[in-house]
Amino acid sequence: KDHVLQRAIKITRQSPDLGEYDPLTQADSDESEDDLVLNLQKNGGVKNGKSPLGEAPEPDSDAEVAEAAKPHLSEVTTEGYPSEPLGGLEQKAASSLVSYVRTSVFLLTLGISMILVLLCAFLIPCPPRDLHSTWSRHLGSQGGGDLSPLELADVNGDGLRDVLLSFVMSRNGSAVGGSRPAANLVCLSGMNGSTLWSSLLPEEARDITCLELMPGSLAETVCLVTGTHKMLSAFNATSGKAIWTLNPNYLSNGTLAAPVVVLPDLDEDGVRDLVVLAIGELQPDLCFLLVSGRTGSPVGRPVKYNIVGVGNLIGPQVYITTNGAVYILFGFGNIQAVALRDIFVQAQNRDSSPPSLQIEEPEWEKRRSINLSELIDVYSDGVELLQMVKAPDSNCSNLLITTRQGLVLLRGQNLTPYWTLRLQGLRSQPTPGYFTDDQTLDFLLQIQDGVGMKKMMVVDGDSGSVVWSYRAPCHMKETPATSAVTSDRKSVFLFWAEGLSAASPNSDIILGTEPPSLHHLYLLHPAFPSILLDLANTTGTVTASEVGINDLWKDAFYVTRTTGPSSEGHPAALVVSKLSLRWALMEGQMAQLQESTPKIGRGELRRFLSRIKFVEAPYEVSGC
Repeated sequence: KDHVLQRAIKITRQSPDLGEYDPLTQADSDESEDDLVLNLQKNGGVKNGKSPLGEAPEPDSDAEVAEAAKPHLSEVTTEGYPSEPLGGLEQKAASSLVSYVRTSVFLLTLGISMILVLLCAFLIPCPPRDLHSTWSRHLGSQGGGDLSPLELADVNGDGLRDVLLSFVMSRNGSAVGGSRPAANLVCLSGMNGSTLWSSLLPEEARDITCLELMPGSLAETVCLVTGTHKMLSAFNATSGKAIWTLNPNYLSNGTLAAPVVVLPDLDEDGVRDLVVLAIGELQPDLCFLLVSGRTGSPVGRPVKYNIVGVGNLIGPQVYITTNGAVYILFGFGNIQAVALRDIFVQAQNRDSSPPSLQIEEPEWEKRRSINLSELIDVYSDGVELLQMVKAPDSNCSNLLITTRQGLVLLRGQNLTPYWTLRLQGLRSQPTPGYFTDDQTLDFLLQIQDGVGMKKMMVVDGDSGSVVWSYRAPCHMKETPATSAVTSDRKSVFLFWAEGLSAASPNSDIILGTEPPSLHHLYLLHPAFPSILLDLANTTGTVTASEVGINDLWKDAFYVTRTTGPSSEGHPAALVVSKLSLRWALMEGQMAQLQESTPKIGRGELRRFLSRIKFVEAPYEVSGC
């Protein structure tokens, strides 16, 4: 027992968990040596004469005990748990250093990320937000002129369409002297109405058309300007500089009768070519002149046709059939067609033509006269207007013809009538849009209906029947109407009329509550046919209007060209205005045309209008 006690004392002095051992206190204790051994066994000191890890019995000498205890004390404690390594301080220091480095790297990365976010937010310009872009620009006095060309195109690459127009300039309150006064071609920013560029024109412009003549994503936009006499010029849409101008001597004694028409590439130089229609002093003298889209030089000589007709000049317009045949439509009070192949062969004075022009449309060729004339009869019954409209479920077009007797829709494939609507007083061009649910283009018509009154009608494009109509006061002659397509394949129709007042459901007469000098812009949505939204008003005369789409914000904007009232010696003021439709929808006033069941509340209408998104019109095609 003395030997065991000595071993216990030595081990206890080397183990801090057992406390300090006092031999005097132990000697005075009443506990027996057996109890002491039992306590040591409890604390893991000695078990049945073996070490805690189950080694062989220890040697008897103290030196041997000490040597045997050294390696085991570095591995376990008296409680049986691993003890702290001898290099613990060094490992702790290394661990702290790694943790510090990791924290520093994390904070540094976080700081760099925040700096990059701030740089993106403040230094990189955001796309222009055009949700509330409404502006009005006064361009001074307009020195006469009967035409009001207006075009929309993105010329500065900001994603918003800009406004191009031309007007005759005045000097000291009167038009510039001479039979053909000078004009100005101006491009206004679609964002704020500021002038991007302007260019002088030698004569009044009849039409402005902006497009890409060269295929490809990097092609620059070119603006083609057709004058009222002999001017045809191409301008760079970005800078406003003239690219080329047609030499007027090529038109001989004729003058340009209509806007230029864009054709496929005829001279194989990679740029689409053009054709103009010139008319002599006598009506039968009509000639076509092919023009290179790259240089503005003629592609061959003028090609003359002798045509006798009564009525308005129709066209020229290009039509591409299902098979790829290209025809030019034109006429006087009627519609005739000539194959582009025939014009090209005569202009080049040769018998062959490019392969793309050798395609024929059998159904059209059947309509040639018995003597195999180059002219094809399309329609000949008092034609007033001609326009191409997209055929349903197809990339081809049908022909919508406005006549003195009404409206006719011809199938583009075989030129047979689809339907005919008898109407009197239709003088303005029908406005296409989606009113019904059949995904077929419908048409908004404006019909003169008595003095100071007009009737608005929507005609179903599938059947030719009238699906909506309303009679409204309007003293403004030939006010333009337009439409915009929404994301759910519906259209909103925009037209001008005088102020409307509530009317009884059985009354067909609406009396204006305001003087005839104030006209309002109204919007019709097919989901609420008994309601018109009053979006804006003006005291001037609206001579032209266009609708553009902001693809980024799914918004549409309405651009108008307005002339103020003129007096003797004081020319009319010219004003160009832009109105955001989504903003105007939320601010517009509701005009109830008739009682509906259930009654439509203002809150329900506003919630519906707030969800409207506008997209590009899918029906702007000229053939197949």
